[in-house]
Amino acid sequence: MATAAVTSVNSLEVGESIPPSTVHAVSVSLPTWKANVGYEEGEEWVLSKMKTGYPRFFVHKSIQAFQASIVSKHGHHGEETMLFPSHAIAVRCVEFFKRQAPEMDPTQLRILDLVPNSPQARQEEFDIISPKVSAVFFPQNTFPIAKSFWQHTGDGISSRRAEYCHGLFQNGVLVDTNVASSKDSSLVIKGPRRYRRATSVELNGGANGSASCVAETSDPTHQFVEERFGRNLDISMTKNVKCAVRRRIAGSLTANVDLQDALALENDTERTRKVAGFSEDDVYLYSCGMNAIYNTYRYMSSRKPGLKSIVYGFPYIDTLKIAEKFGCGCQFYGFGSSEELDDLEQRLKNGERFMSLFTEFPGNPLLKSPDLERIRALADKYDFCVVVDETVGNFLNVNVLPYADVAVSSLTKVFSGDSNVMGGSAILNPKGRCYSSLKKIWEDDYVDHHWAEDTIFLERNSRDFVSRIDRINANAEAICDVLREHPRVKQVNYPKYSPTRPFYDKCRNPGGGYGGLLSATFYSKQDAVAFFDNLDTVKGPSLGTNFTLSSPYVILAHYNELDWCASYGVEADLVRVSVGLEDTSKLVNIFCHALEAIPQ
Repeated sequence: MATAAVTSVNSLEVGESIPPSTVHAVSVSLPTWKANVGYEEGEEWVLSKMKTGYPRFFVHKSIQAFQASIVSKHGHHGEETMLFPSHAIAVRCVEFFKRQAPEMDPTQLRILDLVPNSPQARQEEFDIISPKVSAVFFPQNTFPIAKSFWQHTGDGISSRRAEYCHGLFQNGVLVDTNVASSKDSSLVIKGPRRYRRATSVELNGGANGSASCVAETSDPTHQFVEERFGRNLDISMTKNVKCAVRRRIAGSLTANVDLQDALALENDTERTRKVAGFSEDDVYLYSCGMNAIYNTYRYMSSRKPGLKSIVYGFPYIDTLKIAEKFGCGCQFYGFGSSEELDDLEQRLKNGERFMSLFTEFPGNPLLKSPDLERIRALADKYDFCVVVDETVGNFLNVNVLPYADVAVSSLTKVFSGDSNVMGGSAILNPKGRCYSSLKKIWEDDYVDHHWAEDTIFLERNSRDFVSRIDRINANAEAICDVLREHPRVKQVNYPKYSPTRPFYDKCRNPGGGYGGLLSATFYSKQDAVAFFDNLDTVKGPSLGTNFTLSSPYVILAHYNELDWCASYGVEADLVRVSVGLEDTSKLVNIFCHALEAIPQ
């Protein structure tokens, strides 16, 4: 596979990127239970070693460097900044500040828009990639508010955009929009070669051949990994690449194909998504999965302003935070049970109304599947939209679109697999009762901010998406069998063995499996720690990687609300495993060894 080799956990240190030596990796090594707790507690022995982190929780170092340069040149004393790809998003960040801290003096918030003072020699390149950045300045002591907006919405710039734009900024090409009117054609600055040639990721000199045009965040090893395991198309192919990615998400590609074959398919080719009239034109790309969820929530709010939303089933943390912080509140059903649907139905009969229902299929980390058929019937009867996050199930295993108005997904996960790029998607159901109104909202407001080079990585990584799924499904079932047979394992959570399996099977495609994500609980914390610390997989945040990736998920995602999690049956000592493509017998031996380490 394309991913850089991942070695034994014993040789992958705290804070190393996963995969190793990958500048834009989306996971980071936290190889022991103690390291995970230390990260959450902010202990220096962990934080000082962090080369990277999950991109919505850890501000990538290339972004940090770019922010520091902007503050140095344009900031005032005591200010910090957060960077976004457009002025409109920066405005939404300012509005979020005002809602979260109404006591703030609004003059303490300001926006700086940076745009290319385009030399003619680079106009074609700039037209393709649109290297614009909007900086929101705020007082340093209000950083947690900015970080909250950045994390929940996924609206921040990507590390690759930061790397590229920082180089422009340092060379005077990316400037305040108020001084960008002069078109100085004498500014002939060549961009990074990876934007101009199909196989190179070398750093190119600046205008005088001495200054790098890219922020100095990469070493030669990182450059090699990005070249060998990432990009292989010229930036001029961006439009075609985005089309190919959208066609894969649409389900029109049912075999491994390269870019040319993907583009040769007709728009109405038979798809795995069995919805009449569905088109790749109903697929929208986003910077990450949470950004797809956030913008979908925003559009739902504009369709039916003033109404609460519903979050059904124990959700990924930021989905619930969006519903709580960005709208009119949320009716939360954390168990995802039939009794909670009974309660919802009674509320609806009593006249209560909602704008939308958000759910995951299956949920994370308990892998329960919602009753989408019943939810769809309630939505049609009482006029609310249904948004289904299909990230964990993935559309090759399940087809949730007939029950959803919008299906959202994190392309960062199994669609990419290589753990080196972020992406997300939202797709509209043309047979959904809300389709006409939603389509108009999307067409009027949607802007594709997925950075061109990120899309190039995503397209390349996803070429073998189809063939990877069967292997991952089979490996996950083998690991479940090992865990389920061990007397010290209390519970294994997996869609195949869940009491909600009938709901999963209603949506399962012919030949589809039960996915690559599972979790397990133990009879004591001591047992969980012993198992985890002796589990010879890489360990860190994220899921859907081509290699098996494990984490004490509840500790990482909900450290400050463990009692709240427990009230919904989500135990603090749960271990989550995202199963990869390794040899099945090797994986079985790894898990057996970890189980043998549990004290008898």
